[in-house]
Amino acid sequence: MRPLQGVRVLDLSSVIFGPLASQVLADYGAEVIKIEPPKGDSTRHTGPAAEPGMAAMFLGSNRSKKSVALDLKQPGAQQALQALIGTADVFMHSMRPQKLAGLGLAPEALRARHPRLVYASLLGFLPGPYAGRPAYDDVIQGMSGLADLMDRQSGEARYLPTIAADKTCGHVAAHAILAALWQRERTGQGAFVEVPMFESMVGFNLVEHFYGQHFEPPRSAPGYPRVLAPWRRPYRTADGLVAMMPYTDVHWQRFFAEVGAPQHAGDPRFADIAARTAHIAELLELASGYVVRQTTAHWLAACERLEIPAAPVARLDELRSDEHLAATGFFEEVQDPAMGTVRFPGVGVRFDGRRPPVAMPPRLGEHTRALLAEAGLDAPQIQALLDQGAAIVPQPKN
Repeated sequence: MRPLQGVRVLDLSSVIFGPLASQVLADYGAEVIKIEPPKGDSTRHTGPAAEPGMAAMFLGSNRSKKSVALDLKQPGAQQALQALIGTADVFMHSMRPQKLAGLGLAPEALRARHPRLVYASLLGFLPGPYAGRPAYDDVIQGMSGLADLMDRQSGEARYLPTIAADKTCGHVAAHAILAALWQRERTGQGAFVEVPMFESMVGFNLVEHFYGQHFEPPRSAPGYPRVLAPWRRPYRTADGLVAMMPYTDVHWQRFFAEVGAPQHAGDPRFADIAARTAHIAELLELASGYVVRQTTAHWLAACERLEIPAAPVARLDELRSDEHLAATGFFEEVQDPAMGTVRFPGVGVRFDGRRPPVAMPPRLGEHTRALLAEAGLDAPQIQALLDQGAAIVPQPKN
């Protein structure tokens, strides 16, 4: 058994933020039912695809789920959704609050009807001046300070080359839902969980970057100097790059002894962690001048001998052949009757020595008929929904 086996999650979210959260729950064993509009989640059509509606971005955050496709503009589909909610432990969505009442999904109404339900609202912002605004990854990266951090380090305001806000907040949402489920186990009552992107990312960014702002009066400007230094990047070697991180006093003493400059370890600017933090830019620039004189292989061997953390700098296309990931079985292949071999990055964690397995993401509406029947709709009711276009099932392939 996986930890969340027996937990049913209805997920009305789309794109990455919510789907990644529910994918984590699916990885841990929950039955995740993805409720999609007739055209499906937009990510079904983003990136390369082996068949229409099963594009790469969709595969990345919807594995091991089921799909029910409903046109919630139609009353029959809304009633069908209510039947499904009656079978669920968790209901989660990423719709703006002003849309919920018209669909019969206001939290007060659902929680009154289903007291044990964990209702998770994945939002851009908590109630306040920004409430109800649309929120996308780029917008939240800009608002939460990430673009400013890039500017402070590089001199140019930029977004991180990853959808950092969506993915970070997806993990925040997953652990918040898990906390609410644990509370329900102790109290018998469900919960209303609000997971805002803006507040979550501000908190994420300020773990280290609040810095001197913890104090009154502030003891420094915000921003952790070590990670903002322009020289904080992989070291260039004589033939490539190395990710090397001398950190402790002993690390730096060994490093400077290795390069034949032990006097730098006694420099008051570099003698301890407080001094190094204040002068990190000078330290990293100085160290870079020594590292570039030798090859990557030299530094990997030296750092292993000196017990200084170091590793090669991997390119994305090299990760599939990484010896450690191969040995731990990280990448998984699923054989799909229509698409053939489909490869996935696996679940990062293990439970009792076992990594949870990965299953194919669902086709649009693949489980509509079966799950509506399980929720109590009879065959004529389901067929009527299909005839009206209020529910969707996969179309037969010619």
